[in-house]
Amino acid sequence: MPISAKIRMSLDIAMTVATLVLMGGNYFFESTAVHEILGVVLLVLWAVHITLNRRFFLSLFMGRYNIFRILQAVVNCGILLCAIFLMVSGIMLSNHVFAWLGIESGASFARTAHLLASHWYYVFMSLHIGLHVSLIANRLGLAGAFKSKAVLIATRVVAVLVAGYGIYAFVIRGLWKYLFLQQPFFFFDAERGYALFFVDYIAIVVLFAVAVHLFNAIISTQQSRIK
Repeated sequence: MPISAKIRMSLDIAMTVATLVLMGGNYFFESTAVHEILGVVLLVLWAVHITLNRRFFLSLFMGRYNIFRILQAVVNCGILLCAIFLMVSGIMLSNHVFAWLGIESGASFARTAHLLASHWYYVFMSLHIGLHVSLIANRLGLAGAFKSKAVLIATRVVAVLVAGYGIYAFVIRGLWKYLFLQQPFFFFDAERGYALFFVDYIAIVVLFAVAVHLFNAIISTQQSRIK
């Protein structure tokens, strides 16, 4: 794997892990400062990611669009929009990293915006992963393994099973409530514990990734038949 690809893969993994930890709000740490610092780190990583992939955003108004490109543009621009709202609301809510700014108004709006943006960011991130499954497999050196029919079938079965559990996790964790502001505050179910939190949220990532990957595969197949 080229050095540039290794850097991009390491960056993507770090961003995904940071996102999963941040989705737990302030419940994983005694001090809210850790959550704020990790949030700043994620935004810095995201800025680097944008810089490395700037050609995509520069080409948004160029060329023709097919269904895949439309979906990719919606997902990537959705991530960018959520990141902006997360940055602004995070600064407004900061009690440590940006406390020196002395922002004391708009806390109610900032909390709502942060809750909404963080969960939509999480969904868009999951869709983004699903749109780049083949690329991720190539970078991890797994493309060769998938040439084996047995490995491919086993991988698909595991993905479907995890995605199926992801549906349950999506419902039991009440993510749809946050996405549509049916619940104005984040609730951490302490009875399910920290380990199960990550299991659930990883399964939800797989759910959205598998869904968009299947959608893209179906669309690609139909377009190939038309041609």
